[in-house]
Amino acid sequence: MKKNSLVSVIAAFLGMTLAIQAASTGDATAGKAVYSNKCMICHGADGQGATGYAKAMGLEPAQMSSDRVQKKTDAELKKIILEGSGKMKPIKGLSEVDIENAIVYVRTFRKK
Repeated sequence: MKKNSLVSVIAAFLGMTLAIQAASTGDATAGKAVYSNKCMICHGADGQGATGYAKAMGLEPAQMSSDRVQKKTDAELKKIILEGSGKMKPIKGLSEVDIENAIVYVRTFRKK
C-alpha cells in the first residue's frame, strides 16, 4: 500500500513538472516574427537597439543581450511589453502566446 502511494506521489510530481515546463515554453521562430513586427524598429534586427528610427526619436532602447534585459524574469519582461517602461510605450495587439513567443526569442540574444 505504501509503495503505491509513493508511486502516485512521484507520478503526480512528474506530471506537474512537465505541465509547468510546457506552460513556460514558447516558439522562438514565432517569437522572431512578433519581434520583427513590433520590436525591431527600435531594438534592431540584431537586438542592439541602435536603429536610425530610435536615434531620430531620441530613444536609447535596451540591448536585448544586455544583463539589464536578460536578468529580468519572463514576468518582468511581459510587464514591460504590456505596460511600457521609460520612453517605451506599451505594445498593443499581442496575444498571450505572442508575448510568450517574443520573450523566448529575446532570450536567444543572451550572451553565450
